[in-house]
Amino acid sequence: MRFFAAALALALSTPAATRAAAPALYDVSYLWHVDRAAAFARRDAVAKILGPTAAKHLLVVSADGACGVVYLRDADRARAAKVAASHTRLLKRHRLGKAWIVGTRDWAEIAPNPAAVRAVAAATPIHKRRAFRIARPSKIAPAELETARSAEQRRLEGLVAAHVRLLRREGRLSPDERTAWSVYDFTTGQTLVEINTDLELQAASLIKPLLALAYMSRVSEGKLVYDARSRLELERMIQHSDNAAADWTMRRLGGPAAVQSLLRRRYGALLTGVEIKEYIPADGRTYRNKASARDYSRFLLALWRDELPGSEEIKRLMSLPKRDRIKTGAPLP
Repeated sequence: MRFFAAALALALSTPAATRAAAPALYDVSYLWHVDRAAAFARRDAVAKILGPTAAKHLLVVSADGACGVVYLRDADRARAAKVAASHTRLLKRHRLGKAWIVGTRDWAEIAPNPAAVRAVAAATPIHKRRAFRIARPSKIAPAELETARSAEQRRLEGLVAAHVRLLRREGRLSPDERTAWSVYDFTTGQTLVEINTDLELQAASLIKPLLALAYMSRVSEGKLVYDARSRLELERMIQHSDNAAADWTMRRLGGPAAVQSLLRRRYGALLTGVEIKEYIPADGRTYRNKASARDYSRFLLALWRDELPGSEEIKRLMSLPKRDRIKTGAPLP
């Protein structure tokens, strides 16, 4: 009996152990956003760039509480990534961000009417078709959308103002200390919160990504090399906010005045309020280097769009893990 039980267990387990796993399939995505109107606008913009043939396979879908734009590909990772890279090159010419791969699933499509879903399905080859589920959204007039956005903006500004008041009550901000806030949605180009955005304030360590930009600019000009030593120093400067590494970078660039001259010459329209006037001392008490929140927002937007020299490397540096760094986002209340 013991032998029979063992043989039965072996017979039952062997097929599961030897059965080949189904290959993972992927689609291509261009945007995920809570705003349905933003998703439809991006779908239309992407369709215009990719052309009518590709547009037949572009869907606005609902998943995980967000609206997304998805290109039905049903391909393995390598083929889907190749399509995403090709589409990214086209999108960047029109400043429409990037495309990336997402795992294939039974998408719940959002459409103005069911006929739109049937039209997409009918245009899809039989071997590529899926059973589409229709997520029927309620119709929202454009005026109502604008009102909703304005209300949301006011709510966000109120939350920021309340947070500043809390910081003052806790003594983390002095009563006469000024702050600046900028909340900008890179995917839609919409400014959500602006508080003192043009006010030039002491920049402290916020100049460090700008130093990385200056260094990469000189590399692109052939004046400096990005070798193992400079990579290490920039990693220390950005990941660990190391002041000595920041000063090393400034010295390699010729000093604070040279950095200021370079940024003004190459990025004067982007960084209108940036002032680099001094090295950062060991204790970090630097008061003369200044920038505005709007400067930083413009810099981050250009970085997001890969419009700056060394954009990919600067983004890599800024995404390196650190104890107090938010890497993947934060929930909004």
